[in-house]
Amino acid sequence: MKLIILKDVLKKGVATVEKISQKVLTLPILQNILFETEKNFLKLSTTNLESGIIWWGLSKTEKEGQICIPTKLFSNFLNFLPQKPIKIETEEMENQIMDLECENYKTKIKGFNVEDFPIIPQIKDGEFITIKTEQFCGALAKIINIPSPSMTRPEISGIFLQFQNDLIKLVATDSFRLAEEKIFTKNNILKEYSLILPQTTAREIVSVFTEKKGDLKIYLSANQIFFEYMMEEVDHPQIQFTSRLVEGEYPNYQEIIPKKYGTRLILQKEEFLNQIKTASFFSGKINEIKMKVEPKNKKIEIFSQNPDLGEYRSELKGKVEGKELAISFNHRFLVDGINEIKTKELVLEFTGGEGAAALKPLDEEEYLYIIMPIKAS
Repeated sequence: MKLIILKDVLKKGVATVEKISQKVLTLPILQNILFETEKNFLKLSTTNLESGIIWWGLSKTEKEGQICIPTKLFSNFLNFLPQKPIKIETEEMENQIMDLECENYKTKIKGFNVEDFPIIPQIKDGEFITIKTEQFCGALAKIINIPSPSMTRPEISGIFLQFQNDLIKLVATDSFRLAEEKIFTKNNILKEYSLILPQTTAREIVSVFTEKKGDLKIYLSANQIFFEYMMEEVDHPQIQFTSRLVEGEYPNYQEIIPKKYGTRLILQKEEFLNQIKTASFFSGKINEIKMKVEPKNKKIEIFSQNPDLGEYRSELKGKVEGKELAISFNHRFLVDGINEIKTKELVLEFTGGEGAAALKPLDEEEYLYIIMPIKAS
């Protein structure tokens, strides 16, 4: 291998692929970046066995080859190099040594056997959708922190994705709350696809693609998902990301979404959020805050109490319809849902004192947050 590449280009590539490089003592090869040359491109690859990422950058290639180099060592060393072209060469007699030169910096880095590096699945011909990268990552980021690990129900530990011709649904739950984010877009797919993305993979996708602009291709298959982002300069992929999927069938979450409500509130988002946060200072061990809705007086009372700290009580005005009720929530779950609403006003609908409540933006369909109340003991 022998090539020349700009430092900024190489640094962006390493920063991209190192996001999923894993420190696994039993498989040290996973702590490495696989360097390969392909014509006028340098190709970098990493994997953690569940997901894999490949990045390409333009380079001046004089001789093709490949080598595995420790991720952390290379990334740290790269940060201290000057903003000059970098020359990379593997030694003829021992191709597990990388010679690197950048202006007056010279080093030799010992590599690993490339034959030990796991194979990353490649994109196969099949159906794909194209979506704006920032739109998909923004929707995924809204619900990414909701699932929690479950050994008994691994399917709810991930993010449920459903691809339809004119709609993409992203859903997450931890049994106590559920969020659904909709992306309205035209997809030229012949059938509907449903899959469960591991939560760690979802975080990696947001980390890798969230600052990218332009289109993201998503290739759909039965047990693997592929993401592809193209270069701006030439018609060639810049990033390919693949992940295994969670096996199992996602629960029919539509069943818990209330079809009708008994009480409905329209509230100013910021005022409601501030009062919930203030009440949280006096909540007890189970993070409980209480709400009492009085439609006749058009007001909502918020109350919290802690035997060691004291109590809090406030009133909130809003548009109130339906029946009077008293209900309790985990303030942390409530704040999480409110924070993802971008409109100035929000809607909070109740089925009753012990049923699921729905939180959503006013006059928008994209986001829905379902939260279960704390039941009286």
